[in-house]
Amino acid sequence: MTDKKSLLLVGGALLALFSATVQADAAADLARAEEIVSGRCFLCHGLEGESASPVFPRLAGQHSEYIAKQLGDFKSGKRKSDTMKPQSEELTTAEMKALGAFFESKPAAARSMRDAELVAVGKYVFNRGNQFSGLPSCASCHGAKGYGSPQLPRLAGQHPRYIEDQLKQFNKRERTNDNAVMHTVASKLSELETHAVAEYIATLD
Repeated sequence: MTDKKSLLLVGGALLALFSATVQADAAADLARAEEIVSGRCFLCHGLEGESASPVFPRLAGQHSEYIAKQLGDFKSGKRKSDTMKPQSEELTTAEMKALGAFFESKPAAARSMRDAELVAVGKYVFNRGNQFSGLPSCASCHGAKGYGSPQLPRLAGQHPRYIEDQLKQFNKRERTNDNAVMHTVASKLSELETHAVAEYIATLD
C-alpha cells in the first residue's frame, strides 16, 4: 500500500511539474507574440487584431492554425504578397503558432448593417448558393455562422472590402494559395453576389 501511495504521489508531482512547464511555455509564447504584434503587426492589423483599414483583414477570433499556415505560405512564397513576405521571413514556426494563438484569443465583433436589402441577398447566397449558376453555398464549407474551421478561415465579421478583394483574386487566380476550390466558387459569383455576400459576412458575429 505504501509503495502504491508513493507512486501516486510521484506521479502527481510529475504531472504538476509538466503542467507548470506547459503553462510557462505558453506564457513565454504569448509574451513573444505580443512583442511581435506591438513591433510590426499592429501597423496594419491593430494591437487586438481589429484592423482600422478595410484593406487589411481582421485577425481577431481567426483560427490559430489558419493564421500560422498563412504566415508559413507568405514566408515560403506560396502565397504572394509584397507586404507580408518581408514581414514573415524572419518568423520561426513557433512564433507563427504563437501569433495564431494570440489573435485567436481576441474577441471578434460584427459590423453594423448598412444596406438591409443587399444584406438579404448576401444571406441567401451565403446559405443557399445559386442553383442556376451552380454556385455552392458559403455555409457548406465555412459554416452557417461563418466560423470556419482550423483549416478554413473564419469569415464572420470580416471587412467587406477585404472579402471582395480576396474573392476577386481567387477568380483571377491572383491568390496563389488555397486556390483549388475557391477559384471555382469565385468564378461563379456575379458582381452583385460578391458585393452582397461580403456585406452579409460583415454582420455575422
